[in-house]
Amino acid sequence: MSNVICIAGESGSGKTTSMRNLDPKTTLYIDCDKKGLSWKGWRKQYNEKNRNYIRTDFASVVEQALKKADQDEAWKRFKVVVIDTLNGLMVADEMRRSKEKGYDKWVDLAACVWDLVCHAHELRDDLTIVFTAHTQTEHDEAGYMFTRIKTSGKKLDKICLESKFNTVLLSKCVDGKYLFETQANNSTAKSPMGAFAEKEIENDIVKVIKALEDF
Repeated sequence: MSNVICIAGESGSGKTTSMRNLDPKTTLYIDCDKKGLSWKGWRKQYNEKNRNYIRTDFASVVEQALKKADQDEAWKRFKVVVIDTLNGLMVADEMRRSKEKGYDKWVDLAACVWDLVCHAHELRDDLTIVFTAHTQTEHDEAGYMFTRIKTSGKKLDKICLESKFNTVLLSKCVDGKYLFETQANNSTAKSPMGAFAEKEIENDIVKVIKALEDF
């Protein structure tokens, strides 16, 4: 069973930047937003020549890449696969099918993402899959706020995408410092008991992966 992590947060909260210390030699970066990465020098680290960078917003292409990372001997050099972002896949699929009517479209859209996340758990034991996702914060009439993964359509809201992850870290910027929230605080953030000593940690995915090695 592979190790599957979700990093969720608003745009600009440090989701992509948290991947900066990963080893490009053992990391496959799938850029579903197709906007490039967010630190100086990334183009030399991740590119087609190095065969560690894929720009796509098709879930089927991501699915194929995960299968190769799991089974293809040449791809077993990868120890981490980053899928950035889930929303890039959801929105692109929704736009491609914008003229379609009916409930079935939304079921298909939900199944596409749900199946991808489910499949990620079934890969080889020494592989870590990191999904990033945008969040939305909802307010009720009493002023209560709750932050969760932003999804397309109500189907994924009902089945709760976060339920497929043992670790959902909420990225945020506090007084100019970029952090991960490790436990729920009016949000769907969560992590295995004992994995992190503090409720807020540095936004470095390498340190997160190391902390989760025993889980």
